[in-house]
Amino acid sequence: MGQRILIVSASIGTGHTQAALAIQEYWEQQDPTAEIHHVDFLGKDTFSFDNLLKETYFKMLDFFPFLYDIVYRWSGGEWKGSVAQTVVSWMLKNRMEKLIQKEEPDLIVCTHPFPCGAASVLKRHKKIDIPIAAVMTDFAAHQFWRYEEVDAYHVATPAMVYELLNMEVPLEKIHVTGIPIMRHFYEPLTEPYGSESCKRILLMGGGLGLGCVEEALQRLDKVPGIDEIHVVAGLNDALYNSLHRIKDSLERPIYIYGYTNEIPNLMRKATLLVTKPGALTCMEGVTIGVPMVFFNAIPGQEEANAELLEQKGCGKWARHIENLDDVVGALLQNQERLQAMHEAAKAWQVDGAEEIVKACQKMIHT
Repeated sequence: MGQRILIVSASIGTGHTQAALAIQEYWEQQDPTAEIHHVDFLGKDTFSFDNLLKETYFKMLDFFPFLYDIVYRWSGGEWKGSVAQTVVSWMLKNRMEKLIQKEEPDLIVCTHPFPCGAASVLKRHKKIDIPIAAVMTDFAAHQFWRYEEVDAYHVATPAMVYELLNMEVPLEKIHVTGIPIMRHFYEPLTEPYGSESCKRILLMGGGLGLGCVEEALQRLDKVPGIDEIHVVAGLNDALYNSLHRIKDSLERPIYIYGYTNEIPNLMRKATLLVTKPGALTCMEGVTIGVPMVFFNAIPGQEEANAELLEQKGCGKWARHIENLDDVVGALLQNQERLQAMHEAAKAWQVDGAEEIVKACQKMIHT
């Protein structure tokens, strides 16, 4: 019998889930004997603390981003973060204990801090004795991830090593692996970037379709030089319907998608990706090599993501949506800059799923 691996995500945003699926996909390809089970930790129960937590998070992001900013920064401090960690972890530990009893894993891999915390509480109280690997799906560390019981931290960048060291995480537990994404993002471009005359914009608001996507579309429609705009509404049905209502009033040809598996192909054909800077979306764009413009960043981690990608030369951050059309228009008139952004992205490409699976396999065998 092969190794039994439990990968636990949480459906607060789609990035944590996509990271978990990427690890599962790669591990199953490399070792067909392994038993890999991915579980969405907040995916059950129509009314529970878990779903109340999830709904509160979504409302905070959509309507009160300034409140999210306060919570994020408040919980980032060591003492305040530990209070928030303790409350959430204790409320979720019974669910985690039942899950572990059912799965009997050799290793627990967490792509979200909530299940990571719940498993850590169980380990602290000797309810389990199983290695725990944390996969951090952002470009900045947060106090919510810090537990002494975690055996390995997989982080996106070398800078995060120093952030975790400042949280007193031992160096030997930290591995710079990148962020895991699905295999189809690694397929090469069919045509060299910039060789097509058609200027296509791909507009995304993340898997949940949050943010000012409709306003962004209206602003992009006024930018000279754009030939067509492809918009992904994700799981947001209200946004999908709203986009269809305004589609015929816009000047450019508009193509609208709900939640779709065509994101890799859409990115390959895009001249420019205009998106919220979720870390998974950023790394997908980096792997494809599409230049990016970021808008409507969630205070805290998405702002850090946008700043890093801008520093790396892969993207440009339109810090206010009022500037979005100017930023996009200027880039479209500068093919050399777009080509440089493409090259910077390709130079940073890393296979996070491969690196994480290799490190996890070593954990089990040692």
